[in-house]
Amino acid sequence: MARKRYQQGSVSLIGKTEQKWVGRYREDVIGNDGKIERVRREAILGTKRELPTKRLAQRKIDIILARINGLDYRPGKVATFAEFIERWKTEVLTTQKPSSARAVRSHLKCYIIPELGKVRLDQFGVENQQKLITRMPERATNKAVSRKTIQNVLGTLSTILSTARDWGYVCEQIDFDRLRLPTRTVKHEAPSFTVDQLRRILAIAEEPWRTLFCLLTLEGLRAGEVLGLQWCDIDLERNLLHVRRSAWYGKIQTAKSQASETVLPIPTSLATILTNYKAQWKPNSQGFLFVTRNGRPPSSNKVVEYHLWDLLDALEIPRCGLHAFRHSHAALLLDTGATPKVAQRQLRHSDARTTLEIYGHVVGDAHREAVEKVAGLLDGNGRKLTTSNEWIQ
Repeated sequence: MARKRYQQGSVSLIGKTEQKWVGRYREDVIGNDGKIERVRREAILGTKRELPTKRLAQRKIDIILARINGLDYRPGKVATFAEFIERWKTEVLTTQKPSSARAVRSHLKCYIIPELGKVRLDQFGVENQQKLITRMPERATNKAVSRKTIQNVLGTLSTILSTARDWGYVCEQIDFDRLRLPTRTVKHEAPSFTVDQLRRILAIAEEPWRTLFCLLTLEGLRAGEVLGLQWCDIDLERNLLHVRRSAWYGKIQTAKSQASETVLPIPTSLATILTNYKAQWKPNSQGFLFVTRNGRPPSSNKVVEYHLWDLLDALEIPRCGLHAFRHSHAALLLDTGATPKVAQRQLRHSDARTTLEIYGHVVGDAHREAVEKVAGLLDGNGRKLTTSNEWIQ
């Protein structure tokens, strides 16, 4: 390798209609064969309008060269996003759960690769990150991207860059504090069922869907957790239910998190329902409670589309997904006086704050009773305390 020396690079103006400053310099990089070589780099520094003079353009390239001219500089691996992501998908993405990998592939296909595929990892700074956020709605099918989607895409990108850095590639991490995300929109309340609606749904549902809906309602399980249940998970002698796995599009995977894998009590009424269901259950090789004709757990979206929506339409209840049963269970827990800790344990959130943030809209009897007590301290016109003769100013 040639001797490392201090360099200033060169700056020149290109283009006819819109002139741009281009900076050229050299950098030591590690090739795929492990050998270090010196390569020539080019970087667009800005337009003539942004940088009117060559001296300003030179200052811009000095920022780029500061890393290379630093005393602690060491050659690093350099690649474009497209090149690195192909390797990352083979080495890292294949180790993730199918449901997680599907979301990541969507992020890569729709946003990251089209926008950043030709960009080198070492050139991806805060300006490029903000540009990605700004242009994401242009690549969306409906020209609208929620704040949550942007955060998820940035999360995927942050994971990729962290891996690249661990592998010795030159890159800058995502700096969320320096990015401007769209403002938060009004939060929509998650759909749930009333007690009357639940009774009507369970009254007309046929097996095996009635038992499935009962498990969702009385245990607050996620759809994939119910569809992944096997009879070895059901202890009808001690009335205990073990959450050990989840089913996603017919494929078995681990539960959502380690906190999700636990043991839950089975209420007496549900134990009776499960006992009756087992008596008419048709055995399958792996002992799943619910299977399709090919012996695999059904997909949750098919259960919704072909079974739940028919019931909701017949009962004139607005359509929603299976997660509405979980929200209903949580609402009933809090409404009947369960403490946040108990609700957290039943819903298997890692933090009680998560439970309260999601289901904080639930107004339970205890909550309403406390407010009524406060109101009861005032007289009819709200001006005078019943326990004192003092007027409220």
